[in-house]
Amino acid sequence: MAILFVLSAWFVPLNSAHATTTVHVLETWPSGDDVTLARNQNFYLRLAYDTDKPAGIWITPYFHGKKVNVGTSPSQRYSGRGEALAWFFFFQPGDEVDEIRIKAGDGSTNNTPVVAVWRGHVVASGEAAAAQDQPEWVAEMNARAKAAQDQAYHEQMSKPVSAGDVALFNGFMLTMLVVGIAGIAAPAWGLWRWRGGWRLAAAVPAVMVVFVILRIVIGTSTAPTSHNLWPFEILMVSALSLVVMATMKVARKWFGAGG
Repeated sequence: MAILFVLSAWFVPLNSAHATTTVHVLETWPSGDDVTLARNQNFYLRLAYDTDKPAGIWITPYFHGKKVNVGTSPSQRYSGRGEALAWFFFFQPGDEVDEIRIKAGDGSTNNTPVVAVWRGHVVASGEAAAAQDQPEWVAEMNARAKAAQDQAYHEQMSKPVSAGDVALFNGFMLTMLVVGIAGIAAPAWGLWRWRGGWRLAAAVPAVMVVFVILRIVIGTSTAPTSHNLWPFEILMVSALSLVVMATMKVARKWFGAGG
């Protein structure tokens, strides 16, 4: 088993007497207080937690007191006592980290305080990773984290859809349909009812709508997946068409041209 790193120079607890979640760094990998990460390599922290209510755990790397642009691990909900895995990786060679602040809570700004800090030095290298055996806890905890994520996903997908969600979805789809039809019908109405320059003005949104629809039809005929979000494309151009037509209708009244 890897040596446990619980050195005071690395771990500084910051919990108050009222904190409900405590976190301790048990060990890291790659281990040591001065680490060079290879390209696409993660820096792992093995954490022990104790919480009296469900909480998430997140890490934020810093260098000289400023946040470092890195990729970090997501968090699941933890309850009671146990161990959690956190990790980060660099985007750019040469970036450095000298402090990792560990937060725990519900994810909100006011209820997710820093509960621990790991201090050391981690620097990014552009070199490829050399062959190196990971400790067993990294593989085991990675597997557990993935299993927990899969279970949470399946539980979420298996939940019955509520009547409110159905109503919201149906209302959204109805709104899209109404806006889409109105955005097409409004300029057509203007072309039919208006005369002179106003008719030419109404042709502008009509041409926009027709162009988008033809573009979708032609695009999908040659590449079926080129417009997977075509309803939103029509919705956007229809909404713009309605705004243009509404503006012109107000302008017609202002200049005494009628409705």
